[in-house]
Amino acid sequence: MMLRASRLARHPPIAQEPISPVPTPARIRSTLASLAAPPDDLRDVAVYHKAMADPTRLNILRRLAHSPGTVTELIGHVDLSQPLVSWHLRRLKAAGLIEMKRNGREVICSLRRDALALYQARERALLGPMGPVDPSTSPA
Repeated sequence: MMLRASRLARHPPIAQEPISPVPTPARIRSTLASLAAPPDDLRDVAVYHKAMADPTRLNILRRLAHSPGTVTELIGHVDLSQPLVSWHLRRLKAAGLIEMKRNGREVICSLRRDALALYQARERALLGPMGPVDPSTSPA
């Protein structure tokens, strides 16, 4: 019994502050951010556009539009290092634009044309119908 009492004397219990009924500014920001988060469709289209916004990734997609290719072939096509090409391929795969299949020691990449059509359909559904663009009204 003495041992326990001496331990308690050395390490008194930590007093916990009562939970405030008034939310903190951080809690308010977190709640507002979760309420303002875009729906999944908007998030998916944003991921698609981020993947398509890089010239190297567009170059890779253009190459894969002709036929599937290995990572080694894509490295030669874009003339970049293997780690950098793999990084771009991961972004394209995360957006669902390409498929990657291992064949022995090689990884074969192919374009997912169905994903392109799906994203185009989602954009039309989100943005509504768009008519032809009048070049005279577009910004310079």
